[in-house]
Amino acid sequence: MTEQTALADIRDDDRGVRPDTAVVRDALGVGIAVGLSGFAFGVTSAGSGLTVWQTCALSLLVFTGASQFALVGALAAGGNPLTAAAGAFFLGVRNAFYGLRLSQLLALPRAVRPFAAQWVIDETTAVSLAQRDRRGARIGFAVTGLSLYVLWNLTTLLGALGAEAIGDTDAWGLDAAGPAVFLALLAPMLKSTTERVAAALAVLLGLGLLPVLPGGVPVLVAALAAPLALWAEGRRQGRARGEEERR
Repeated sequence: MTEQTALADIRDDDRGVRPDTAVVRDALGVGIAVGLSGFAFGVTSAGSGLTVWQTCALSLLVFTGASQFALVGALAAGGNPLTAAAGAFFLGVRNAFYGLRLSQLLALPRAVRPFAAQWVIDETTAVSLAQRDRRGARIGFAVTGLSLYVLWNLTTLLGALGAEAIGDTDAWGLDAAGPAVFLALLAPMLKSTTERVAAALAVLLGLGLLPVLPGGVPVLVAALAAPLALWAEGRRQGRARGEEERR
């Protein structure tokens, strides 16, 4: 029986289709690894002045880690709530573009799409796009979304409740856990020179303007890195085409 299962897995790999168990294993790995960082968000959010219920509502309703950390980070730095919300919003806009791609890949029934939209985030998109067929993409999306949503909200609650026992979150460095996880997920996706330039420029703008602008504003300004990098790449390609035509 074991040999037959192994042979079936090999045949699946030859056709470019991964076994369901492999997809579930990878999806759970991502969901658990990232879901645990919800504890850091709960602690950071409570430390920034939000109540336990407000903190849990952010995870339940917003459910996009980078935007949540950006919001509470800006509030903790004394930023205007509207500015903080704007920064979080612009970070969350990327999920809309993920949704455009996933809607074609997953082709979910119309009745399911409004509920699935809540789980369209970096992690579910990455796992879904890594699969080789629609069935695998659907399994990866569902398992990653469910495991991450449940664990993220559970650890958010635990972190918010335990914030007082931990004390100063800055001393523990938990406020950096969210950005660190986000960077770890983002780094492998930066494959082209333009993407790396945009990321580096965003870091320089964000960190460079942090001491001189109100909390939350540097995040908004850093978003200009993408169009600037694309403009520079367009100019470079235009010059290259011009040199080829002159030859």
